[in-house]
Amino acid sequence: MTGKPGAIIRKAQQQDGAFSFCHPLGGDTSEITMTMLGRTAGLTRVGVNLGRVPAGKEAFVYHRHHGEEEWVYILEGKALSDIEGEIEEVGAGDFIGYPIGVAHNLKNIGDGDLIYLMGGEQTSVEVADFPKHKMRLMRTGERIEFVKEDAAEAFVPDLKPVKK
Repeated sequence: MTGKPGAIIRKAQQQDGAFSFCHPLGGDTSEITMTMLGRTAGLTRVGVNLGRVPAGKEAFVYHRHHGEEEWVYILEGKALSDIEGEIEEVGAGDFIGYPIGVAHNLKNIGDGDLIYLMGGEQTSVEVADFPKHKMRLMRTGERIEFVKEDAAEAFVPDLKPVKK
């Protein structure tokens, strides 16, 4: 499917642009099939995606964003929602908002697929942490890099007053 502004993405067309993804830090626990509805419709600042997660899998590994908010609206199935270590069961009709800095994850605990809409901001630069893996993601445009959380030292300049 090609994106064009104001495009209507019919239900029958949505699988044309679908792709499967396993999070590189997730091993065999992560798997999602996604359709990028917003991008296909020509949206560049807001992401809206349709996700399908098989039974027993998680979409992405536990993570937190530093610059982008996210949300999830569950259409079918049930999952365990982990928000900052607080685990709750969620299901069809539930909406979850993830403000900046809030670590989160969803795991499908149903017998069938977990199907949901997800979305959020799409900034040109983003940093996300994966606390259980002690890794950091840095994204600039389409380029994504993972680094160890402790790979860089904090930089605090030694500010000295200018002598007159």
